[in-house]
Amino acid sequence: MNSSELRKRIGQLLVVGFKGTTASEEIKELIREHHVGGIILFGRNIGTPQEILNLTNELQAEAKNAGHQRPLLICIDQENGVVRRLGEGATIFPGAMLLGATDHPENAYQAGLATGKELKALGINWNLAPVLDVNNNPENPVIGVRSFGESPGKVSLFGKMAMKGMQDAGVITTLKHFPGHGDTNVDSHLDLPVISHDMERLQKVELKPFIESIQAGADTVMSAHVYFPAIESTPGVPATLSKKVITGLLREQLGFDGVVTTDCMEMNAIANTIGTAAGGVAAIKAGVDLVMVSHLHHLQKATIDAIAAAVEAGDIDEAVIEAAGKRVERLKDQYIRWDELNLEKEAPVPSVVGCSEHGQLADEIYRQGITIVKNNKILPLQPSDGQKVLVVYSENKYTMQVEDQRYSSMHLGRAIREIDPEAEVIELSNPATDEEIEAAAVKAKDFDVILIGTLTAKPGDAQVKLVEKLYGTGVPVVVVATRSPYDLAYLPDVHGYICTYEFPYPALKMASKAIYGMEEVTGRLPVTIPVR
Repeated sequence: MNSSELRKRIGQLLVVGFKGTTASEEIKELIREHHVGGIILFGRNIGTPQEILNLTNELQAEAKNAGHQRPLLICIDQENGVVRRLGEGATIFPGAMLLGATDHPENAYQAGLATGKELKALGINWNLAPVLDVNNNPENPVIGVRSFGESPGKVSLFGKMAMKGMQDAGVITTLKHFPGHGDTNVDSHLDLPVISHDMERLQKVELKPFIESIQAGADTVMSAHVYFPAIESTPGVPATLSKKVITGLLREQLGFDGVVTTDCMEMNAIANTIGTAAGGVAAIKAGVDLVMVSHLHHLQKATIDAIAAAVEAGDIDEAVIEAAGKRVERLKDQYIRWDELNLEKEAPVPSVVGCSEHGQLADEIYRQGITIVKNNKILPLQPSDGQKVLVVYSENKYTMQVEDQRYSSMHLGRAIREIDPEAEVIELSNPATDEEIEAAAVKAKDFDVILIGTLTAKPGDAQVKLVEKLYGTGVPVVVVATRSPYDLAYLPDVHGYICTYEFPYPALKMASKAIYGMEEVTGRLPVTIPVR
């Protein structure tokens, strides 16, 4: 094929991001001049539902006018819970670990179906979910509550049901992060994690959810920037760049013939080692179909240039580009067609987005998932009997890079005061200073019970010091773990412990109702909390 045609074919294998709630000139150029076939949206692109629909329609119209044979793939990380991109006007659905805590796989299906309906209504045809990582490492800094739990069987079942729900809504799904990111203590956004288990263990644990969802009809699989020495003999080569992982294991052994996408190639595990553009070449050679370059325009163009140069130099066979392109075309043909898209300007947002039915579904799942792990005759609280309640927590500074800073506010105090207006709230800095902790302890002595919100505590950190200090006052302490359920492992023998698994307001509101006996929550821990 000629150079122009080759670059268009390569463009169809790129997934790129940009800044702004309207299409930037840079993204228009990539769609128009390079025929880039995939777009990823982040919080920086998300406004009101109407603005989101206007944006996705603007992007599709640009592709149609540029002569794209098929619509763009438009994807987003709407895992729900702590990793979500949709905001104002869309339903806040529970995330994976809370779903796992309900112990009802049907909830994963219903949440997936409802999420898919809202995404599709906004012109987003591809969700980068579900997460199939088995979170069997309490110190995992990047998966944690994004996982359905520590049991391979539970993750398999709930992941498959979530996938089916989204598919039934007409949305493409993604199994991530293959072959498993659950047993790491390093965030691949920051460095290259290593999982050193042998193949027998990988088959039983890490691979089990992927195998079952692939057999159930997976659409796409996202590779992990994680090194698996049991599969890849060359030291330091992450799964994304490993032909033994992508072609040998995923394609040949597991029989997956769908689309394989990378995670973002600007993450440090790639960018600080082989480099983003060279990584794109290596990923295509390994058997990947879609290369994701989520942020920087010059790296997006450099990746296209590097892949084209590799083909022209004979380092990548044209047949590899053709095969990848055909898999992407097949996926698009299954889910999206030009004649099904309404690309009119200001096309109305379908009423399913943020509808009351979805809100009721989310609330019921929260009720079934929020978990009272410990209650030493302290709950429910009784403010009507004059019980004085103090609420203490540090502000939320989001700790996982994949989380969206816009949704990181900690609203525990607001949720409690909706029910108990007399409750007093202290929000500390993050990390809390010794002076703040001391002042909170002095104040706490005038109260009958203390509610403390934690957010992924670590041994000896300020959150642990705060709980220890307030526990030492002799006033009963109830801890609300608003992200990691593992916090209890590092805390003293508090009187009550509740897990919400996530900090969106509906979760904290349901937990507050449970604290005051207004709702009966029925969740069960989907992970084991280590005993100190």
